[in-house]
Amino acid sequence: MVALLTLLIGFNLQAQIVNPYSKARQVENEIRKQKKKENQEKKEKQEEEANQDKLASEKEQSGQTNEKSQLVWSKYDFIPGDVVIFEDDLKDEENGEFPSRWDLKRGNVEIAEFGGEKVIMFRDGAPTIMPYMQDPSQDYLPEVFTIEFDLYCGNDNFNTYLYDRKYQESGSPTGYTYLITNYYRMEFGTSSSRHPDEKNLEKRRWMHVAIAYNKGKFKAYMDETRLINIPRLDFDPKGLSFHTYHARNDNLYYVKNIRIAKGGIKYYDRIIEDGKIVASGIRFDSGKATLKPESMGIINEVVEMMIDHPDLKISIEGHTDTDGDPSNNLKLSEERAKTVSQMMVKMGISADRLTTKGYGETLPIDTNNTPEGKANNRRVEFVKM
Repeated sequence: MVALLTLLIGFNLQAQIVNPYSKARQVENEIRKQKKKENQEKKEKQEEEANQDKLASEKEQSGQTNEKSQLVWSKYDFIPGDVVIFEDDLKDEENGEFPSRWDLKRGNVEIAEFGGEKVIMFRDGAPTIMPYMQDPSQDYLPEVFTIEFDLYCGNDNFNTYLYDRKYQESGSPTGYTYLITNYYRMEFGTSSSRHPDEKNLEKRRWMHVAIAYNKGKFKAYMDETRLINIPRLDFDPKGLSFHTYHARNDNLYYVKNIRIAKGGIKYYDRIIEDGKIVASGIRFDSGKATLKPESMGIINEVVEMMIDHPDLKISIEGHTDTDGDPSNNLKLSEERAKTVSQMMVKMGISADRLTTKGYGETLPIDTNNTPEGKANNRRVEFVKM
């Protein structure tokens, strides 16, 4: 009994001795866990702050880029024609097929998807295509016209002929009937010009190509820069053909958003005579109110007109075609009119000289059964108040 009691007392004493050490280890472990947790939280906070700084920097750089882009395009003086006579946005085309609104002279050309959009892809065989017109042998280019398209340029040349190479004769005694374009240069006959910022241009990139012809005068633009300016051509442009050499798999060319339009009279004369300017050349991203840079030629002209005539007040009115829901089209037309107004205010026009309206698809000026008709209905009107 005495021995058992002694043994129990011994165990109790040992427990009292060991237990403090065990508690100390528990406390030490808890401290380590808490410290580890704090370090982890500190690391996560630092990473979050770094990400926020990066996003802020990117946002700032993006803002600077947009501002720089606006400043550059504010010098753009290309004015698209008023009436669209050929339009192809490729929306209804099937991938892998030949583009349905075009004709082929030679080579391989087909619809492809590139960058999430449908494009005309020029493959091999020195491909040459031209718009499929009702009577392609006839001269379908008026005495004042514009041609526009987006070109993903390769490392060689892309040629834009001003006649139908399948059905028409060039009509030029010198043979200078086509505009040569590569990633930094344009050439037309004996006139050649390099882009002033060619060192910073990507060799494989999207560019907006624009051509303006006015009773013999010829101008050509690469994005916001005019590279060709010829006072008088020695032939009459009759049609359009696209052609390229060296269309290899590593050097393919793509084209989209092709438009031919008939030109018109000066804006101020038009607004005095007709009371408004109808502008189908102001473009937005599809289904959005985001203004495309090539729209700036028209806006620059209207801003300059309003600066020259300070008493002039204008209602900016948006219109759409019938694609989509009517209520959405109405809202979209209102937002697009506001976008144009906001741009003009940024460029120095007082807001009290401008009002905005949207009419959606309710006031068409052309049919909605053809691409050209829809293009004419998608417009912004500047109406004198």
